[in-house]
This record gives sequence, structure tokens and C-alpha cells, in this order.
Amino acid sequence: MSYDPGALHAALAAAVGEDSALIADLRVAFMESAARQIDLLGRARCDANWELAAWRLKGLAASFGLTGLMTLADEAAQAAPGDPTVLRRLRAALAGLEQS
Repeated sequence: MSYDPGALHAALAAAVGEDSALIADLRVAFMESAARQIDLLGRARCDANWELAAWRLKGLAASFGLTGLMTLADEAAQAAPGDPTVLRRLRAALAGLEQS
């Protein structure tokens, strides 16, 4: 699955126009929130905490139209808590978004 880092910028620009300072602030807030949810997934030891973090990540991704990340978060919600493959894929997706 490929990730389009430009999609995040496009979603932010569509929401706030071309205010580069506001886009930068919202981007930082998005990245911090996504990283927080992925960290919570990594620390989850029960189904409820795992699913909650996955659903929050999916909702965050949906807010910005990041369908690839939404799909991964949905897959995470269906996986077992602590699934290393899912966590690795989510971290890679977030790293891809950071590069833009």
C-alpha cells in the first residue's frame, strides 16, 4: 500500500486555504496525535484499549481524507493487541507522512 504524503498537505490547504503557518501548525498537531495513537496501540495489552486507539487513529485519518491510513487503522482494529506487523506498517505510514 502506498502513501501519498501530499494528501495531508492538500487536505490541510483545503480546510484552511494557503495560510502556510496554520497548515504547519495543523500538520504538527495531526502528526503528534497520530503518533500518540500509534504509541497507545504499541502499549495496549487488552482488546478494548487496542480497538479504542485504532478507532481514534482511523477517525483522525478520516478527518484528513487519508484513506491509506484509515485502511491500516481499520486493519489494526481487527488484529490482536500488540500485533507487530500492524504496528510496523502503521509506523511506516506515519514516517511516510512525515517526509512531505
